[in-house]
Amino acid sequence: MKNSKLKHLKDEELVALYVDTQRNIYFEELYDRYANKVYRKCYSFVYNQEKAQDFTHDIFLKLIVKIGTFKETSKFSTWLYSITYNYCMDQIRVKKKQKEYALDENYDIEDADDAGLDELQSQGLYKSLEKMPSDEKALLLMKYQDDFSIKDISETLKISESAVKMRLLRSKEKLRKLYLEHMAVFALIILKIIYLLRK
Repeated sequence: MKNSKLKHLKDEELVALYVDTQRNIYFEELYDRYANKVYRKCYSFVYNQEKAQDFTHDIFLKLIVKIGTFKETSKFSTWLYSITYNYCMDQIRVKKKQKEYALDENYDIEDADDAGLDELQSQGLYKSLEKMPSDEKALLLMKYQDDFSIKDISETLKISESAVKMRLLRSKEKLRKLYLEHMAVFALIILKIIYLLRK
């Protein structure tokens, strides 16, 4: 039976007694005080009872190792919740990356997640451009990246100006289709990630 006198001790006193004596009774009292609170915090991150229990178990194992580093610059509860928060965030980041890599190892979701709409569109356009035949890609880059005139392109490629206009029109249409396909795939990936994260 546990010593009822422990109930009157402050958290910080229990920590000091456990560090000094290594007697489990002091750590068990801390566990009794905080296990449910830590569990509820973990649950608020994962919304899964089993995972929240696993996280709580891991956090208290971590606490056994780290408890000697506790300095009374803050309350014990604050320190413990900081460990809890950091642990949960680390686990969620790892899980999120695993899901992203499982969906498509070649697509940089983390970068895309931080990007604005314009940047996403630019990335999509670049990836679509990479799929174009080299001559069509060169034509588009000359016109829209390097600001070549129709006449300049005509002289460079040694074709008529009307041929340049016709090829530009076809190349732009092909690029538009590739871009729309790419963005549709991207949208499906994002929807799948949202679905997985909400499970």
